[in-house]
Amino acid sequence: MKMNFLIFGGSGKIGAAVAWDLVKVNDVGVVGLIGRREDALERKKAWIDSPKIRTHILDVADKRAVKGLMQHYDVGVIALPDRKTSYKVVETAIEAGLNIVDMLEEYHRRPDPYEVEGLETPGGMPVDDYGEWLHKRAMERSVTILDGMGFAPGISNITLGEGIRKLDRAESAIARVGGIPSKDAAGKHPLGYMITWAFEHVLREYVVKVKVIKNGEVVEVDAASDLERFRFTQFGQDEALECAITPGMPSFIYTRPDLNEFTEKTIRWPGHWQGIQVLKECGMLDLQPLEISGAKITPREFLLAVIEPKLQPHAGDTDVCVMWNTVVGTKDERKTRLNYYLWDEANTQNGISAMARVTGFSAAIGALFLGRGAITHKGIVPPEDSIKGELYEAFMDELEKRGIKVVDVPEIID
Repeated sequence: MKMNFLIFGGSGKIGAAVAWDLVKVNDVGVVGLIGRREDALERKKAWIDSPKIRTHILDVADKRAVKGLMQHYDVGVIALPDRKTSYKVVETAIEAGLNIVDMLEEYHRRPDPYEVEGLETPGGMPVDDYGEWLHKRAMERSVTILDGMGFAPGISNITLGEGIRKLDRAESAIARVGGIPSKDAAGKHPLGYMITWAFEHVLREYVVKVKVIKNGEVVEVDAASDLERFRFTQFGQDEALECAITPGMPSFIYTRPDLNEFTEKTIRWPGHWQGIQVLKECGMLDLQPLEISGAKITPREFLLAVIEPKLQPHAGDTDVCVMWNTVVGTKDERKTRLNYYLWDEANTQNGISAMARVTGFSAAIGALFLGRGAITHKGIVPPEDSIKGELYEAFMDELEKRGIKVVDVPEIID
């Protein structure tokens, strides 16, 4: 029996990559693309070039129309750029009984309280209560919401979860992940950065407070803090890189509370984080409106208007996704570190960026697992709890079929 998949944000690069991947699978029937602009949807349809593609011109805020459309599909994939629209789809999917993969929402039933990106809760319900309310409703309706299923969150959750299970006792889990320009492209753009994901969302992650685990306690720290320098020497590479704390996959705060230390950090080329710190100190990432020549604008809106065009890829520019995740603990009474590495580059033949590959293809694999009944958990479920055991091996096999390789390297460190 063929499975039908519905992609929210199907006219975007990541959503289109999900569809591009799904149409190639034999037991996939129809892949629907939802978007508000017909021209954008038609361009993606022509690029994917498959008779399995259907386009639906809809605003996700039109709950009645979206709910009706959901009745014709088996699994949905959310590739929307903000929490306001993502949560609207989640809420509607629960009512419609549609299983969903959401690649953006990394807060595991507790949306970020600092910048909710316009999130609207029923009757002014507190954000934490809203997440738990959605989880309970999904459980009652036997719906699965696989949340944070992409690169980070996503592959990072899955690998760290596997590392923790392999050790007799895990003490520390640190994720280091990032989408960066190729080294040649980095020199052409401010901050050594190139847009591969919604940049407004990226800036948000640079300024919020972030929950981490330190010394066995959950504490809040500033994003972009705890700068760490390292050399990446896997996959034939030898590069100096830097990473700093960001809010990438804090479901671990709730699903792995016994850790003594947990942090997620975003990888960038050297110098990027120093540039971001200067912008923060100058107030350019603030959201408090300022009046300039009679017009009110927030510093961040002004910065986005100025810098976004300079961060767009030039002809021939490509990107890289890089990961170095570590789990430290004991195995057979010996101090052990498990390292998980990834280095993935853009596919210049089909024009799919590295970020679209590792994010979109991971979401597509998660959607296939849901459609085939391989994931049976109900409610809002994070990747580290749903993709394990044989399903972990199957997930890694599926990534490798798509040319995405994760290597794990154990070390005895005592």
